[in-house]
This record gives sequence, structure tokens and C-alpha cells, in this order.
Amino acid sequence: MKPNAKPSNIDEYISAASENAQQKLKEIRTILKEVAPNASEELKWGYPAFVENRILFSYAAFKNHLNFFPTAPAMQPFLKELANYTTNKDSIQFQYDEPLPIELIKKIAEYRVNDLKENDAKWKY
Repeated sequence: MKPNAKPSNIDEYISAASENAQQKLKEIRTILKEVAPNASEELKWGYPAFVENRILFSYAAFKNHLNFFPTAPAMQPFLKELANYTTNKDSIQFQYDEPLPIELIKKIAEYRVNDLKENDAKWKY
């Protein structure tokens, strides 16, 4: 990929990330693929996203952390478990120098997938 070129797919996005981000990006991608095996992977707003009729969730690399965007409603049932993480309305930050909370990510992603299937949950309410 040319310098300053925008990635056109997820593999390019991951390859363009810093070395410390690449491993975490690959790890969260594997987790989300396991939870949503039928979802397509697309770039949305320049970030990797899993899409199955609607956007299920996305993730992104930043300088010092990885952001996971599962939507605010999908985060609600897990707020106590998320207390030790920096969160925003629709996102959770995971630091590169700490292990990803694999089981927590799976639970949140599964909740989002089920909410979409059962309630046609939109990205934002």
C-alpha cells in the first residue's frame, strides 16, 4: 500500500497499523469472526466493521489503544465488568500493553448479535 493511501480492505487496514496495534487488531478480528461467522467484513467510516443486514460492531486502532464499537445498548448489561476500562457512549478502549478481555468481548459481541436478530436493533437508539 502506498504511504498515506487509505486501506481498501481489512487486511490493508491491519497492515497499515503500528506493530503494537497489529496483533490486537488480529486478535479482536478473530474473536468477532467467531461470534459472527456469517457477517461480512467491510470498512465503515474507515474502520473495520462486521455487517449482517446492519452494522454489528466495528473496531479501530489508535496511537495507544484499540477501540471496540459494539453500540451503547450492547454495552449496558456489562457496565460493571467494563468499570476498569475507558468507555465512551458506543466504545470501549483496550490498551495495547494489556491482554484483551476475550470472554468479555465475546459476551458483548454475542449480546449485540442476539439483540439485532431478536429486536432488529439499530446502531443507535
